Amino acid sequence: MKVLIVDDEPLARKRIRRLLDDIGNCEIVGEATNGKEALIKSGELNPDLVLLDIRMPEMDGLEAARHFSTLPNPPAIIFTTAYSDHALKAFETNAVDYLLKPIRKERLQKAIANTHKLNRAQLSELKLESTEKTTRSHLSVSIRGNIELIPVTDIIYFQAEQKYVNLGYTKGKVLIEDSLKSLENEFSELVFRIHRNALVAKHYLEGIEKNSEGQYCIKLRDTDTKLEISRRYLPQIRKKLKNISQ
Repeated sequence: MKVLIVDDEPLARKRIRRLLDDIGNCEIVGEATNGKEALIKSGELNPDLVLLDIRMPEMDGLEAARHFSTLPNPPAIIFTTAYSDHALKAFETNAVDYLLKPIRKERLQKAIANTHKLNRAQLSELKLESTEKTTRSHLSVSIRGNIELIPVTDIIYFQAEQKYVNLGYTKGKVLIEDSLKSLENEFSELVFRIHRNALVAKHYLEGIEKNSEGQYCIKLRDTDTKLEISRRYLPQIRKKLKNISQ
C-alpha cells in the first residue's frame, strides 16, 4: 500500500513514518506540509492511502479531502487530529476514520486494515458539522485524472447551464458539478446573485450596460463575458455599484 503523509509538523510526520515502518506492508511514497501540496503530490505519486492532518495552513485537511473525492480513483483517507472529543462527534456520525494524536501503533494498524474511500456526501456533511471554517479556499476540477485547483480569489462568475455550472475565472472557464445554490451559500461573502442562473464576484464588478436587445448586462473585469441581469436584482446591483464608487 502506497502512503502519503500530510502534516505541517515535522515531528508528527517523523512519528507516523516510524510507526508505518514498524507496521510494515506500507510504502511511504512522500510527505506534504498542507492540503494544497498534498493534492499536487498525489497527482504525481498516486497513493492508495493519505494520512491527512486536519489543522494546517493554506489549505486544511477537510478541504483537501473534498478535493480528493472529485478524482476518478481517489485514495483512501485517514484523518489525524488533535481535536477535542466534542468536535470528533462529526467524524463518528459520518463513519469517517480518524486517529487522535498522539497516534498509537495499534490504532494506526487497525485504521489501515479498515481503510475505505470516502464519498463526497460524507465529506460535505463532515465539513458542515465540524468546527472549522466551511468556505473553501480553492475549487477543484479533475482533468485527465489530476486535480486543477482554482483559487477562490480568481473566480469571476458562476453561471448555471443545465445540470452543470460554468465557472468563469481569470484563466478561462470550466464546468463544475456544484449547484448554484450551494455555491451561493458557501461563498455568500464573495458573490451575489444577478439572475436566477448567475452569481458574480463582488471584487470583479465593474458596471452595468445594455446589449443590442436592450437587456441590462453586468460588466466584469478580466472577462468579455456579458451576463444578463434580471429586473428583480437590478436595483440591488445599482446600489452595490454606487457603494463601490463612493
